[in-house]
Amino acid sequence: MNRLSKVPARWARGLGLVAAAVALLTACGGGTTQYDPFVAQRVIAFGDDASTLTSTGRRFGVNGRDTDGNFDCRQLPIWTQSLAAAYGYVFAECNPDNVEPRAIMMAAAGARVADVAAQVEAMGRFRERDLASVMAGAHDIFDIYLQYPQQPESVLLEQARERGRAMARVVNRMVELGARVIVANLPDLGLTPYARQESVANNDPERAALISRLSTAFNEQLGVTVLLDGRFVGLVQIDLISQAIGRAPGFYGFSNISDGVCAVALPDCTTGTLVQNGDASTYLWADDKQFAPAGHGQLAAQAIGRAQSNPF
Repeated sequence: MNRLSKVPARWARGLGLVAAAVALLTACGGGTTQYDPFVAQRVIAFGDDASTLTSTGRRFGVNGRDTDGNFDCRQLPIWTQSLAAAYGYVFAECNPDNVEPRAIMMAAAGARVADVAAQVEAMGRFRERDLASVMAGAHDIFDIYLQYPQQPESVLLEQARERGRAMARVVNRMVELGARVIVANLPDLGLTPYARQESVANNDPERAALISRLSTAFNEQLGVTVLLDGRFVGLVQIDLISQAIGRAPGFYGFSNISDGVCAVALPDCTTGTLVQNGDASTYLWADDKQFAPAGHGQLAAQAIGRAQSNPF
C-alpha cells in the first residue's frame, strides 16, 4: 500500500487507543457520571471545509487511495470522521460498506459563522446522547482581513471579536437544543501559507502577524462567551497546538509547515497529485488554508480526548 494512503503512524496509535477505550465504554453502557461515561449515540458535524465531506466522500484536504491507486474515502480521514469512528460510526457520504450511518454531516464548504448558525437551526432539536462537533470562523477572519488597510486594525479586531462571540452563541444554542458539543477554535491563521504569501506579496511581514491577531481575537471571545461547563461543552484549543507546531515542527513530525502539499485544487487533491517531493504525512497544510492529514490528526486526537474526558 502507498504509505501516503495510510493514517500517519505518530497519531494513528493514539486514535487507536482512544477507539479501544470507547469500545470498552460502549460495552459498559452509557451514562453521565464518571463511573458510567457518556457514549454518543449519534455524531453530528457542523462547520466549514475543515469538517465536511462532499456527497462522494471527498474532503477539502488530501484524499487517500487504495492499493490499486483508486480514491478511497476511508483513507486519511478528516477530524470529524475520526471523531465519529471513535464510536464506530460513519457518515453516509463515506460508507462503502453500507452500514447504518450514525454520523450526520451538516457542515458545508465555504461556511461562515452565520451559515453554521443556520445549519444548527436546520438540524433542530437534538436527541439524547447526540454529540455535535463544530469548527468555523476561518472564512470570517479572511473576509475581515481583506478590508485591510482600508479599515484600521482596531476596527478589524472588533469585527473578529464579534464573530468569536457569534460562534460561542451558536455553541450555546446547540446546548440549548439538547446537544453535547465538541467545539474547536481556530488554528493560528497567521501560520497558514496564505498568510505567508500575503506578507511576501505586499512586502509587509505584518500581514501574517495581523491575521494571527485577528484569529486570536476571535478565539479569545469564543472562549469567554461559550458556556464553560464540561457537562455540555468540550473546547479543543487547536490554536495552541498550531503555535507549538510553528515553534518546533520537527518535534511533532512535520517537515514542512510553510507550503501546501497539494498540486491541484481541493477537493480533487489525492496522494497522487502532490507537489514534487511532497509528503502528505509530514506537511501541515494541504493548500494555502486547509490542514493536510497530519494536521487533521492533531485536531482529531484533541477532539476525541475532549469527548472522552468531559463529564457529559
